[in-house]
Amino acid sequence: MKSIKELLLGTLQNGPEVLNDIKVCRRNGKDIVTEIGRVGSKISEYHPKILKLEVSEIIETSADAKTFRLTSENGWLPPFMAGQFINVFTEIDGVRTSRPYSLSSSPAQRGYYEITVARIPTGFVSDYFLNTVKVGDKLEANGPAGHFHFNPIFHRKKSVYLAGGSGITPFVSMTREILESGKDREIYLIYGTRTEKAALFYEELKEKAAAYPNFHFEPVVSDDPSFAGRKGFIDAACIKEIVGKIDDADFYICGPQVMNDFCVQELEKAGVDHKHIHREVFGARQDIENEPGWPSELTGKEEFTLTVDGKKYPARANESILTALERAGIKAPVCCRSGGCGMCRVKLVSGRVFAARGVLVRHADEKFGYIHSCKSYPISDVEIML
Repeated sequence: MKSIKELLLGTLQNGPEVLNDIKVCRRNGKDIVTEIGRVGSKISEYHPKILKLEVSEIIETSADAKTFRLTSENGWLPPFMAGQFINVFTEIDGVRTSRPYSLSSSPAQRGYYEITVARIPTGFVSDYFLNTVKVGDKLEANGPAGHFHFNPIFHRKKSVYLAGGSGITPFVSMTREILESGKDREIYLIYGTRTEKAALFYEELKEKAAAYPNFHFEPVVSDDPSFAGRKGFIDAACIKEIVGKIDDADFYICGPQVMNDFCVQELEKAGVDHKHIHREVFGARQDIENEPGWPSELTGKEEFTLTVDGKKYPARANESILTALERAGIKAPVCCRSGGCGMCRVKLVSGRVFAARGVLVRHADEKFGYIHSCKSYPISDVEIML
């Protein structure tokens, strides 16, 4: 007799296949009885507070991007799902900070992780990685995190990836896993880039598209009139021309905020139900003063006072509260830096902040005055409680 769980799973899309996978795992999986009494150590293996990593190889990915291959100091790397990220910590000129980077390596192998770092204008951490980090350097990171990945129960097998710039990295991981593991899924990867030269993983993706009939790769170049392929932007017409039938697909978007918002509008215009649109947050924009809703009387260059435990620190309007804390040498819990995970929440005691878009604020946070410090910007003198 089937359990309630099995009955419910059986009614969902792809449910029967998931039930079969569970059956196979039960028959062939490891006997977990042998792990009784080791709960804490097992949890820490899969969800470590801090990963101790070493740079084992640096690969030139483009003129302004490098892929860093990271191995574990103890030989163990926790599993991850294609599309997830790790938050890497660095110390630059006395400032300890971090940045989340999507894993571009396939989760089918765990001998190493790979992250790809592209140079960005006024990039603090990206410049450090590209100019200073070398083979043998030690790094720390949070364990793999994030919800931007394929869910076999709810997502359709036909996947359309919409990438912009360095937002290609989670899709490289997804593509490598699907193709190299022989998974039964069809992929359309539409990659928006300024120029062909600026595209990351371009040759690898072209080769995979030629070798695998279930993988379709289409670069869309915006700033190079001499490019022989498709030019312009990833709009509804472009998507329909490449994909054809779109009402049987799930859509995944990763790229700069402007591109992200534009693609969502175009998909909605094409009639795609919002439940089949999955977005990866891409961090805070560099020009936050141009964000919709930014106070018109502020230029972003103003400097305010941030008070923490009675001590005062400078805080620039165009930098997040989290960045101000890091510049002051104050360690704050952090992971995604994109307003999603909530690890960096602090209580706003007084003052005003500008909250960037994309922050997932809980009702309790609103009620009791907590803010996500990674995407909250001071627009007056501010006091917070950690």
